[in-house]
Amino acid sequence: MEYEVVRKLKECEKSTVELVREKTDADRTASSLRIRKILRGRHFVYSVLQNCPHPYLPRIYEVTIEEDSVTVVEEYIEGGSLGSMELTDRQMLSAVKELCVVLGFLHEKNIIHRDIKPSNIMMAKDGHIRLIDFDAARVPKDDLEQDTRLLGTRGYAPPEQYGFAQTDKRTDIYALGVTLQQLMGPLADKPHYKRVIQKCTRFDPDKRYASAKQVSAALFGVKRRILSVSVPVILLCAVLCAVFIGKASGSRESLTPLPAPGNPHWGGESGIGLWENVPESGTNGQVHYRYRLYQSGDGQTPDIEKDTYFYESDMGGNFGINAETSLYETSFISAIRENGCYYFAVSAIGDGITYADSPYAVSDIFVYTGESAPPLPAPADLKWIIRSEAGGNSYYAAWSNMDDYADEDSFNVFFYDEAGNVVGNNIWSGKNVRQIGGVWFDVQGLGIPDGSYRFAVEVYSSRPNEYSSCYVPGPVPEEAFSPWLELSAGSRPKE
Repeated sequence: MEYEVVRKLKECEKSTVELVREKTDADRTASSLRIRKILRGRHFVYSVLQNCPHPYLPRIYEVTIEEDSVTVVEEYIEGGSLGSMELTDRQMLSAVKELCVVLGFLHEKNIIHRDIKPSNIMMAKDGHIRLIDFDAARVPKDDLEQDTRLLGTRGYAPPEQYGFAQTDKRTDIYALGVTLQQLMGPLADKPHYKRVIQKCTRFDPDKRYASAKQVSAALFGVKRRILSVSVPVILLCAVLCAVFIGKASGSRESLTPLPAPGNPHWGGESGIGLWENVPESGTNGQVHYRYRLYQSGDGQTPDIEKDTYFYESDMGGNFGINAETSLYETSFISAIRENGCYYFAVSAIGDGITYADSPYAVSDIFVYTGESAPPLPAPADLKWIIRSEAGGNSYYAAWSNMDDYADEDSFNVFFYDEAGNVVGNNIWSGKNVRQIGGVWFDVQGLGIPDGSYRFAVEVYSSRPNEYSSCYVPGPVPEEAFSPWLELSAGSRPKE
């Protein structure tokens, strides 16, 4: 393809960057604009990227490698960099989540970006990010103790990028932490985010998060095992009322702490956590717990007061209680992706009126060795089941290959609206799905308006050392979605 230069964007000793247009475009449309880079040296990473497209990366159209230079023609991204934009907290956190996704993708391809910073993250017109500028990127080599070229941006580059060791994916984790500090502003000082940033930017690479997936899990890993939005709303109201009552009466310190959940333990090799139910926890007759996950390099039981957990979540709802054993149980395997020794700590959540939260109780050890285990098959032939009941229609997400799964496997069903927003999710066991014939879409409880909806399913393996979980990649590909469900006033449950 031949191009004409629209304007020169940058020129220095190491590179020339131009905005160009295809000469064949007589109408001079924006879609024909490209970025052309002429880079000194041999940047083989662009050839790899050309064959590894991703929605959060600019498309690579041409790569020409010569003796001492590389010419790259890539997609022109309309938009601005995150370093130059005013973003709401929601937009910023969404961009951070997408950055973790694309870094995880690159690291799986053994590509280290080595220049992660806000100015290299574009917010495109479609509302999603594009990670740009791979001029400093590299593929690690097993026979090197340190990098042969020291590249990157001062302030974002970790110690090993200045010659202390060879860079690997933890190099990008360090820069990600500095980038989080820059993007989050006051949010970065909140204890939860501060802990994540501090671990990302440890001097010793071995003490950082091992992957972008772990960072994402630490930042956004809150999942709620509840059937509808009504329960969290009740919980929120109860907490707000408790705060008000406590301030008015000065009585919060006199609340009775709940007993710590007894006998927290792993279900053998299942990756499922169990503990003795605390019926006084939660509100409105629905129990409520918070748990933390710890990874132990030496297998030692964590110190709750001193050691850092990598994942925190909470769950509510009595359906987690096993009717035969009276134990509460939930799968933790969605947060565990790497081989190692794991513990969980669980606390019963009080209502803030009569009861305060319990102390944390620590489980026994779980040794995960299934990082390379074959994944469970994805749910096939996704469909909606509509049942006409006394109060109106009920809607269930279903699929055809339940015989591929064990009763203890878990299914996390995400429900999406036409704009691509998640409007709710349910996590049900294989046993419950078989008994009911699908996973309930709580239209009434979630306050779903008229419109079109579809779902996607993740499968969490109950045998993680034998089979790995089947995750839905982000962004969700079209083939992973169910057909659309049309909801109208005449099709909804009666009040």
